[in-house]
Amino acid sequence: MSTSLWQPWSLRDLVSELARGATTPAEAMVRSAERIAVTEPELNAWVVRQDPAPGTGVGPLAGVPLGVKDIIDVGGLPTRCGSGLRADETAAEEDAAIVAEWRRTGVVPMGKTVTTEFAFFSPGPTANPVATDHTPGGSSSGSAAAVGAGQVPLALGSQTAGSVTRPAAYCGVAALVMTKGRFPVDGVTGLSPSLDSHGVYAATAGDLALAWSALSGGADVARPGAPRRGEPFRALLWSASPIGVLDPTMRAALDTTRAALEARGAIVRDFPEEQFVADLAAAHPVVMAYEAARERTAELAAADQLSEPLAGLLRTGAETSRSDYEAALGLIARGRERVAELLAAHDVVVGAAAPGPAPRGLGATGDPVLSRPWQALGLPVVTVPGLRDAAGMPLGIQVVGHRLGEDHLLAAACTVEQSLVC
Repeated sequence: MSTSLWQPWSLRDLVSELARGATTPAEAMVRSAERIAVTEPELNAWVVRQDPAPGTGVGPLAGVPLGVKDIIDVGGLPTRCGSGLRADETAAEEDAAIVAEWRRTGVVPMGKTVTTEFAFFSPGPTANPVATDHTPGGSSSGSAAAVGAGQVPLALGSQTAGSVTRPAAYCGVAALVMTKGRFPVDGVTGLSPSLDSHGVYAATAGDLALAWSALSGGADVARPGAPRRGEPFRALLWSASPIGVLDPTMRAALDTTRAALEARGAIVRDFPEEQFVADLAAAHPVVMAYEAARERTAELAAADQLSEPLAGLLRTGAETSRSDYEAALGLIARGRERVAELLAAHDVVVGAAAPGPAPRGLGATGDPVLSRPWQALGLPVVTVPGLRDAAGMPLGIQVVGHRLGEDHLLAAACTVEQSLVC
């Protein structure tokens, strides 16, 4: 029987309460622990938790509880990567570089959240907070679900294909995939060095903008209006029609998004390179498999102890020729140039974050194909929540921005979000 645990915790509200003294860091930790205790028996979002002292941090997010995907090291906690091969893993000696960056903002890690096996397809036990008999997506399933259920207002993920974008879309929360290479990946157990990127979840795009301003030291970009003051918002609408995976509810969601943006004065044009993006979606798994087989050589040697999807990926990668790999990389390099030219005259690309709502069942995590082309290009992406199907399941919209353009992207995502809730 399905249960709804969906009750996201506003980061912006919590930061305001902490700044006013209406809430203390200790009380925020207690609220997080209590919400986990109530929801975790059905949600199963956490691998290991700790009872951290709230500390005396002075950063802009001081006292904010944080979830960390269990492929990312947190000093004092094991990193098990959702795999029996790491069941006896000892505690990490220090934080991953990205965790150290977030700690400087004052956040307090509450523990490690569930990941699929080595951040690929084989799911863990986590349920979708909107409807617990549906998948939360993967691979950052625990982080997305923990934010959706209000266990924490902020959680870290990672993306190699669709591992941040898809769970956000399915769980009805917002997520940012950062530009590839924006921060080091030291201390993260990755799959594909040229594709692995950092991600973060929050309740809304506005909350993400606040979190990003704290992390980057920039201004809070969650403001009404276009990303460029005094100019119309310009978007390219990507239909993904050559890929052929969108269900009718998602096609309707894209129509709704277009109409909502145009009602606010935005200029929305059809994306003109649909087939080329479909070609990028096909090139991505070639690169991912080739690099994963070389990044995870120890696991390939123990393939009989892996799930068939992961073992199959590593075997496929081991059999992929260098020439096929370089051909895929060449196509991706040309794609960067072509998409950069298109974005030069537009703020963002807007499209579906997933083929449809979260599928029923916990035995699979859904299809990442709609994230593959943008991940291959290494571009930043925000998943914007707000739309639902007739059954109340979330339909996420992804907003793709310029390389290293997170500020501009988040301002655009806030515009999309404000358009959808009006």
